Amino acid sequence: MAEAKGKGAPKDPKAKDKAKGAKPEANAAAPEKSAKAAEGKAKAQAKTREHEPSRAPAVEAFDAPKDYVPRLKKFYTEVVRPQLTKEFGYKNPLEVPMIDKIVLNMGVGEAVNDTKKVTSAAADLALIAGQKPIITRARKAIATFKVRENMPIGVKVTLRRTRMYEFLDRLVTVALPRVRDFRGLSPKSFDGRGNYALGIKEHIVFPEVDYDKTESVLGLDVVVCTTAKSDDEARALLRAFNFPFRQ
Repeated sequence: MAEAKGKGAPKDPKAKDKAKGAKPEANAAAPEKSAKAAEGKAKAQAKTREHEPSRAPAVEAFDAPKDYVPRLKKFYTEVVRPQLTKEFGYKNPLEVPMIDKIVLNMGVGEAVNDTKKVTSAAADLALIAGQKPIITRARKAIATFKVRENMPIGVKVTLRRTRMYEFLDRLVTVALPRVRDFRGLSPKSFDGRGNYALGIKEHIVFPEVDYDKTESVLGLDVVVCTTAKSDDEARALLRAFNFPFRQ
């Protein structure tokens, strides 16, 4: 009986311990491999971000009080709307045209030779607009201008509501008077649907941009989109906001 019991017993008691000990070693090696793979992936992503800028620098949010109303918005409600209603004979207050949005665009031609110029332009536009811009890319390759497909070539931002009125106020009262040899805005730069476009040759006319820290002077396109149905209504709206049109 003693011999039969002995036959059922394991031959080597240490074999089980060896088999059990092998699993933790294999499991311990797996996290090390995954950690190395994650580290390599992070390094590859960091390199692509350095050579291909795809994000503009962060800008602090505009924290205004809840009851804050921009100066030009109040001016529109109290002065501009009654004036346009009397001039064009609107019967419904919602029919009176208003400014819907303002689009700012910067083309960076120097980005063909140096992609860091786009990042610098995005930082300047963020200071001007008070909002984070997006980087625009080329849709197709143009060999004549050394432009490759999906190459960053500019920045743009769309302003609405409070930031739109704040930018409009700084544009009319501060920036345009600082333009060299300024003789007024063209009254013909409308698209037939109530939208107005103007170009600024030097973006440093805005006081937010520090000339000493700017790498290059760039042009700025400003498109004012309104709800007006005709150019005459849009022209009267912008003139009420003191846009300096040429006579």
